[in-house]
Amino acid sequence: MKVVLLQEVQGIGGPGTVKDVADGYARNYLLPKKLATPATAGALKQVERVRAVEDRRQARLDEQAAAMAARIDGQEVTFRVRAGEEGRLYGSVTNGDVAEVLSRQIGEDVDKRRVILEEPIHVLGTYEVPVRLSASHSPVVKVVVEAEG
Repeated sequence: MKVVLLQEVQGIGGPGTVKDVADGYARNYLLPKKLATPATAGALKQVERVRAVEDRRQARLDEQAAAMAARIDGQEVTFRVRAGEEGRLYGSVTNGDVAEVLSRQIGEDVDKRRVILEEPIHVLGTYEVPVRLSASHSPVVKVVVEAEG
């Protein structure tokens, strides 16, 4: 029986996938749990409409990510923090700190989860920090950590 998956089904596929499965599997498991619907002409048309809408949405998100990447790429974020004799910070500079200052600089909200720091910065210096906006857009920000005063 051909079915259109409505949700992710392990080992079969994701939403919108058209699959040929055993009749019993479809009737006894997929259909009653609303994980799939029979692949009728109407259901296939609906899948195509949903895919077209999703493709347009994805293209729009990609354009937004590209525009934001252009604004972010090459930005310099400077932190003046208290530090000890050997350049170790009292505290640290985190991805949240970088995102906050970067958001103020470009005038647009940057989620701290997008700023890729393996671990917080604990030493004075200059760092190249990527900001992962999407799979294809990861601009790099220069983070400068200087001693206060």
